[in-house]
Amino acid sequence: MRILYFAWVRQKVGAGSEDVSPPPEVADIGSLMAWLASRSPGHASAFADPKQVRAAVNQEFCGPDGRVGPGDEVAFFPPVTGG
Repeated sequence: MRILYFAWVRQKVGAGSEDVSPPPEVADIGSLMAWLASRSPGHASAFADPKQVRAAVNQEFCGPDGRVGPGDEVAFFPPVTGG
């Protein structure tokens, strides 16, 4: 699974992307965020408030119940505001 990080999420994690192999019980965005948060202090900081992080799976926006699996591309980014 390819994980992409953008904006302040990227800054806190300390990387723009990484390839990961989460355990089988990680099957949705919510559980993926929790699992990622356990990987390092930077990840924990980035996912400390999951409501402040948006996600896309294979370039489709989704919520915490969005399904994920091996081979997916998952992007995490802050909420976007327009002007």
